[in-house]
Amino acid sequence: MAELMLDVAGLAVAYGRTRVLSGVDLQLARGKTVGVVGESGSGKSTFAGALVGTTPISSGSVVVDGVDVRGLKHGALRDYRRSTQLIPQDPYSSLSPRRTIGQALAEAIEPRRARVRANRDLIVSWLERVGLSADMMDRFPHEFSGGQRQRVAIARGLIIDPSLVIADEITSALDVSVQAQILDLLADIKRSLGLTMIFISHNLAVVQRVSDEIMVLYGGRVVEAGPVEQIYANPQHPYTRRLLDADPGSPRFSLAD
Repeated sequence: MAELMLDVAGLAVAYGRTRVLSGVDLQLARGKTVGVVGESGSGKSTFAGALVGTTPISSGSVVVDGVDVRGLKHGALRDYRRSTQLIPQDPYSSLSPRRTIGQALAEAIEPRRARVRANRDLIVSWLERVGLSADMMDRFPHEFSGGQRQRVAIARGLIIDPSLVIADEITSALDVSVQAQILDLLADIKRSLGLTMIFISHNLAVVQRVSDEIMVLYGGRVVEAGPVEQIYANPQHPYTRRLLDADPGSPRFSLAD
């Protein structure tokens, strides 16, 4: 049996009387990717926040690589957040406009010192790994296209070799051709490094390209979960079927053509 990396049991998040997540269960083996899918307001981003320790958990548990997130404080929580990396939807807002890309990657490696020269080989290797060139490390975020900035965000999230990666709607702001390039890049890196990843999206066709399993969220609850092939071939919940039917890029449309 594959080693368990993530074990979420009965996870609930509430703000006052408003419950955003309720009774979420998920087990994820090391080296696998689960696609978390749902429309806006389904609880996807709240789920991501609970995993990285930025959203308070009302009840239930989140255990990552044997570590109970709810019990972490201060230095232990900082260390955990480094080992569980979130790749944001909008990389531009997460990159300082006054820091070069090289400085941004150096800061990810050494948050306090951010030494570019001392970490140059690692920075260059990751820039090249995500399809950028070494000379780009001296440029600023505004000098990059949206797709290039997303490549930088991927490098920034993976450069410290995290245990768990959470990609939160990282292709939603990109056009279709650039989306495909980013997904292919992520799939290649996933295979070569054996990443354990949560891939969050509202688009089922996007989720399918990088995921081994799918978890469908609706109104803060899991309404369907299982292997990718099973969900696409025989969706059981009306909401899952609605998402598939609403997506002209889904396999259901391809098979019908």
